[in-house]
Amino acid sequence: MATQEPSPPSSMESNKPGFPKKILGNKLEDKHLCNCCHNILRRPFQAQCGHRFCSYCFNSTVSNGPQKCSACIKEDIFEETTSVLKQGCAFPDNAVRREVENLLAVCINESCGWKGSIKEYEVNHEGKCEFMIVPCPSCKERIRFNEQERHNERECPERTLNCKYCKEPFHFKNIKAHDEICPKYPMICEGCAKKKIPREKYVDHIKFCGKFRTPCRFHVVGCDISGPLAPAPLPPPPTLAPTLSVSTSFTPLPSSVGAALELQLHSEKTKVAELGRRCTELEVKAGTFENVVCVLNREVERFATTMEASNRQHKLDQDKIEALSNKVRQLERTVGLKDLTVAEMEGRLREMSATTFDGVFVWRISDFAKKRQDAIAGRAPAMFSPAFYTSKYGYKMCLRIYLNGDGTGRGSHLSLFFVVMRGLSDALLKWPFNQKVTLMLLDQSNREHIIDAFRPDVTSSSFQRPLCLE
Repeated sequence: MATQEPSPPSSMESNKPGFPKKILGNKLEDKHLCNCCHNILRRPFQAQCGHRFCSYCFNSTVSNGPQKCSACIKEDIFEETTSVLKQGCAFPDNAVRREVENLLAVCINESCGWKGSIKEYEVNHEGKCEFMIVPCPSCKERIRFNEQERHNERECPERTLNCKYCKEPFHFKNIKAHDEICPKYPMICEGCAKKKIPREKYVDHIKFCGKFRTPCRFHVVGCDISGPLAPAPLPPPPTLAPTLSVSTSFTPLPSSVGAALELQLHSEKTKVAELGRRCTELEVKAGTFENVVCVLNREVERFATTMEASNRQHKLDQDKIEALSNKVRQLERTVGLKDLTVAEMEGRLREMSATTFDGVFVWRISDFAKKRQDAIAGRAPAMFSPAFYTSKYGYKMCLRIYLNGDGTGRGSHLSLFFVVMRGLSDALLKWPFNQKVTLMLLDQSNREHIIDAFRPDVTSSSFQRPLCLE
């Protein structure tokens, strides 16, 4: 029955990249790092090439289709069959996840002394630290998490307040402008000194205030006399000049309306003067800000130039590191081949040191008890001796021994065989091999040796000239 291939969890299970390296309280190991975001693994997944990724990073990488593993390319071990990342080719690495979640973690926020495991950090502390620096959603100023309430109520220049007179909401920075138009703002009568007169009722008050003195309606043309509001006298009847045929008449406005208009004009002039003063201040500030922006632009350009040079140098350094890494890997392979060659030469040297050229060979088997136990267990049933020769250009031979016996003698005897080997001088020798062979099991206490001698059966294939099998 087919089994369903594992796939990374959905974004609802993990929608964050790895943990920042700074939270780790002990030594950082490479196996705990994501090969994509290079941070500490969060819900690690292992691809079929062996590299590990955060589940979020893996999903992001393969969201646009299969991708080549950048870690395999960087390590120069890319293989078409296993180094391609795609959906269904990775599985949750729960062992490494448990290792990571049990690592000691500390909070990276200044003044916070929290400590615990990474699992506790993720569940109870991440995104909840009172000392975490967050931007104010209104003015974008960076503040501590535990200072948000105080900032929003007392410090934020973009905070919204309710007017204590009219209860209408306005931004804190517009408080002066609102006070100038608030219909409930308390005003003081300049005539009777009455206080807390709402702006919307001020004009009605001064119409009936006997002590309020209003400037002459002709003050705009130079009259500086002021007095209480009073009904204006009716104009005298017009008289006809003897030489004029055109009559002129003036219909004055009611004094209360004129005074109200004069008061409103005076208020508007005051507002215009205040706005002019504020505009001047803002122009000065704008000029200062422009100078600051120019300086910052120059600094940004200088920093960008420095960063570009640093990036170029970094790329050159990375190329050098990559070249050196490739050279090191090549040297390691060369050293490995040399080690194999040296080991082969050492084996040949040991064989040559044990080789005899007079047809007599004494084979001393060390650690006999252990090797016999290996033969009984079937791990190494047979052993071969080093080669020896009848003469310098003679027959090449060796011995084969079964410490637990062979054939009918298995389990009850020790079996020893004589083997004729293929040598460099075989073409100079007479075949089949027919020299007398004597085998002797030496008693090291010199009491009783076991000796057996035989002449080869020249018809046996074992004593014919050995041939190379192709």
